[in-house]
Amino acid sequence: MSVAKKDYKRITTKSLIEMKSNGEKISMLTAYDYTMAKIVDSANIDAILVGDSASNVMAGHETTLPITLDQMIYHASSVVRAVDRALVIVDLPFGTYQSDPKEALRSSIRIMKESGAHAVKLEGGSEIKDSIKRILNAGIPVMGHLGLTPQSIYKFGTYTVRAKEEAEAQKLLDDAKMLEKIGCFAVVLEKIPSALAKKVAESISIPVIGIGAGSGVDGQVLVLHDMIGMTHEFSPRFLRRYMNLYEDMSKAIGQYVSDVKSQDFPNANEQY
Repeated sequence: MSVAKKDYKRITTKSLIEMKSNGEKISMLTAYDYTMAKIVDSANIDAILVGDSASNVMAGHETTLPITLDQMIYHASSVVRAVDRALVIVDLPFGTYQSDPKEALRSSIRIMKESGAHAVKLEGGSEIKDSIKRILNAGIPVMGHLGLTPQSIYKFGTYTVRAKEEAEAQKLLDDAKMLEKIGCFAVVLEKIPSALAKKVAESISIPVIGIGAGSGVDGQVLVLHDMIGMTHEFSPRFLRRYMNLYEDMSKAIGQYVSDVKSQDFPNANEQY
């Protein structure tokens, strides 16, 4: 029996759980600045992730590790000012939550107070359970993140698919159930086998958002700059490019340079 799609004026954590219950897929993209977030929100996206992927696409770092809490708050503040409908979730950056639950809470409070965001996201399962509980106990919504966790890249040594072996797959499933039990409102699963992701989504009542986790989950997330083709070096199997903005922008900028050099720009109609 199909359920009529609900028209949400403002997406909340409760909205996402309702969407899973009603069988409606959840759409999520990253954004890091006001202008892009305005466009993404106006297209009726359900959730915007202010990801620590800003370290890569905005600052040019090789990994997500260098970005700081202050920088994440700056990006999140810019996004929040642009958004009217979407739920805004912010990554806690590397080093701000892993070892000390009190520091995790302080970091989360700063994000919520200084940016106006709606939730935070943390990478990891049982090993950061105490940090997540401390944040949740303060009334701050938490989204989990399992599978490939980019902040642990030097531990894994590669960005390859995670949880292909039975032991790691079972731990991931157990961690997902644990995240649901302690009160997380959703979980991101990154770069894991689709059959496992589907099993996780069917095993818990909170939404499971996939990136490279197949179609059997409750929603999808991509990095905006990858999805619209502003980046062109990164081409994993799970990425669908909906535009080739790198090529279009390069052509436009090249034409502008040519027009300036030839004195075609500005023309008579473009002057006061």
